[in-house]
Amino acid sequence: MPRSNSPFSRAFSRRVVLKGAGCTMALPWLESVNALADTPQASDFPKRFGVVFLGCGVNEDHWSAEGAGADMKLSKTLSSLEPLKKKINVIDGLYVKALTNQGIHPAQTGSLLSGAQITKGALIHSGVSVDQMIAAHVGQDTPQTSIVLACEQPMTGYHETNFSLAYSSHLSWQTPDSPVPVEVYPSLAWDSLFDNRGSMLNLSVLDRVKERAQDMSRKISATDRGKLDEYLTSVREIEKRIEVMRKAKDNADDSAKAKNMSAAMMDRPASGLPEDLREHAKLMCDIIAIAFQTNKTRVASLIISRDLSAMYYPFLDVKEGHHAASHDNSSASYERIANFHVSQYAYLASKLDSMKEGDGTVLDNSCLMFMSNMFVGRKHDNSRLPLVLAGGLGGTLETGRTLNYLKESDDKRKMCSLYLSLMDRFGLKLDQFGDSQTRLEQI
Repeated sequence: MPRSNSPFSRAFSRRVVLKGAGCTMALPWLESVNALADTPQASDFPKRFGVVFLGCGVNEDHWSAEGAGADMKLSKTLSSLEPLKKKINVIDGLYVKALTNQGIHPAQTGSLLSGAQITKGALIHSGVSVDQMIAAHVGQDTPQTSIVLACEQPMTGYHETNFSLAYSSHLSWQTPDSPVPVEVYPSLAWDSLFDNRGSMLNLSVLDRVKERAQDMSRKISATDRGKLDEYLTSVREIEKRIEVMRKAKDNADDSAKAKNMSAAMMDRPASGLPEDLREHAKLMCDIIAIAFQTNKTRVASLIISRDLSAMYYPFLDVKEGHHAASHDNSSASYERIANFHVSQYAYLASKLDSMKEGDGTVLDNSCLMFMSNMFVGRKHDNSRLPLVLAGGLGGTLETGRTLNYLKESDDKRKMCSLYLSLMDRFGLKLDQFGDSQTRLEQI
């Protein structure tokens, strides 16, 4: 079969798509459907990009890695990534020059994904973020160019440094003057993905494609029927949890209306958000995984806790709120916070790795990045940033490594150099991005 000039890969275009009542769902890779087609290569599958963010840094005493592959040694905070050692890169020493020596918090976060110089005062100005650059390049092949999620409401107003708190609340920027609004409600994120509106809100996504799924089931092998059933069951399990969240949001909206206020201004769970962050974060990770698998989008970001986070962690036996706890970031309690966030990242990466795609997995065709806006919270030190990459981007990104740039010159340890290198792998080749004109060595 000759290769198509379409950016929509030839292997992925052969994947079966279920349609019904305005809903489309790309199915996971089924061997019997593709038995007569060319053997797919890793490069035939679409590449995905995702970001998971933790605000306010980590416990630096327990954030480290050394070695490679199966012999890689991970520190306590990174321990949940143990099963994924061969598929990750733990990177130390990178930084964003424009965000150093500008002040604390919003001035350390405002252009984390773009490297642009941000401004003080009423008019916010940053730069188009790397995720949105990639989304604009590959998004024509998916219903949504990207999904931008958060587990915490954004802030308004100004920090004491006179930088807008919008910088602390957003990672993704669609234009230099406009961040992408974050979606904190799982039900709204789900409904947007599957075009659930009006009467469709009361109809299961699976019911809308039921006839097509039954027809497909009769035509595929017993092994693939098992894969299809497992896939549809996983979608339905998430959908059931979404339905609970939708009811909670409806109740919150009714209660807020009676009080002449917005539900977003109320504390959880009165706001309609899950009271337990574990439930909220897991559901958001599940939504991203399904979005990638069904080809609803190929770009996603998730802020589990924003900069200046007001999140509490009673399930971790931490008494202080996140931001206050970060001022004692070398404590055991703050290590538990950072550990929890990495575990959510590991959960998402593992879920993507369980989704088969040819001889590999969705994770193998993705780059999922974990990062924070600083390293040492008590010092507000962002001269180096915690960073992990998971996935091999269709075989274009070597994995199973620990890369340390701390001894390199400042020009050789720029985050924007990494972004240029990653965008290259999506076919987006730029002469400059942010403060860098060079690719990151070793990547």
